[in-house]
Amino acid sequence: MPLSTRAQAGGPRQLFASTVAERVALARTQFFEEGVRPSGLVGEAVIQSWLRCTRAHADTRRSVSFEAVTPSRLHATLARNHELLQAAHGELAGMESALAGTDCRVLLTDAQGVIVHVTHHPAAAQQPILRSTARLGVNIAESVVGTTAPGIVASTGQACTVDGAEHYFECLRTMSCAAAPIRDVNGRLAGVLDLSIESRRFGFDAASMVGLHATTIENRLLVTQSPELLVLRFQASPSLLGTPLEALAGVAADGRVVWLNTAAARLVGGLPEAEPCNVEMLFGFDLATLLRIGCRNAAQPVRLASGLGVWLQARTPALDGIDFGHAVSVSADLPSSIAGPDESTAPAPVPPASSDAQGGDAGADDPSLRGHSRRLIEETLAAHHGNISNAARQLRVSRGTLYRRLRSWRESEAAPPA
Repeated sequence: MPLSTRAQAGGPRQLFASTVAERVALARTQFFEEGVRPSGLVGEAVIQSWLRCTRAHADTRRSVSFEAVTPSRLHATLARNHELLQAAHGELAGMESALAGTDCRVLLTDAQGVIVHVTHHPAAAQQPILRSTARLGVNIAESVVGTTAPGIVASTGQACTVDGAEHYFECLRTMSCAAAPIRDVNGRLAGVLDLSIESRRFGFDAASMVGLHATTIENRLLVTQSPELLVLRFQASPSLLGTPLEALAGVAADGRVVWLNTAAARLVGGLPEAEPCNVEMLFGFDLATLLRIGCRNAAQPVRLASGLGVWLQARTPALDGIDFGHAVSVSADLPSSIAGPDESTAPAPVPPASSDAQGGDAGADDPSLRGHSRRLIEETLAAHHGNISNAARQLRVSRGTLYRRLRSWRESEAAPPA
């Protein structure tokens, strides 16, 4: 019996909504008309967004104007987010290909909510709201268009989904959207990845899909923004390396752990807030050992300082232009806590560089990544008796790169002290 019929017949009032739409409608009535917090009817993220929006927007029934920012601001925004767009390029193309048979639109915004990438869907004529919204340069921040998934993510940094009437403005109640954050090496919000659909519900788990792709973009952005860091890749299973589930860490030239991605923070417990964290404290290996691990192409089974066993790869930065994965080892033996699956495939050790090798031994006491890379070059040259061509071939760099590196060392040593 409908609620109105039961009420007229003197029956009890219906206390529970049976469908999602009824729960959201009841939540709006309680929040906007009765001033009651609708806990349990909609998510806490939506309630908090409604509270923020009531301070900026009085009328939930007014139409929303989706205006693009000025051309000069858009130009500056695209330039400022060049690294984000570069890291997301391949992933966005893959998402759009996978979603080509749906009515979904893929949106990427910067940290302030300005759209920097959008899918141009052929069904735009049947999507009047998305036709106005999904345009390059449109600002869809919460302060402008009210409660939306990308708006909530930009405000809170947490992934969320907003469905139908959960949107603050009633004109957006035909929309559904799911969004996830993308963070940079400083832990700040770099952008928001969003999936939106109009006049129908998602036919798949949009939250999981957008979260997976946002994680992949974030991992690529972290590596892109770390050209002078040693990047560690590790996980409990080697099959997870190279996937969105891999753990990543960035290590500076002084051995300081600069950043961890979400998976890495879960595995090692995160970075201490009070003081800088040394790589040996967190991983149980010094910088030189990690660089020797990087000399092996395959991931190596190691035990972290916590005792957790993982498979680890170390990739050196591009600061010297050297592919350490194909370079010779800088030490004859790895620590006993590192045992590769097949020790017979380990690279052969080389004799230590002599003091009269090209470039001298100025890097012998330098524990930084530059010092380690210099020692590796010197030892490779010594192993090839000073032959530049053979050493460059072993290091997988051009002869010109090696000549420039040696010349820069000579010039720096010839320069008078400051």
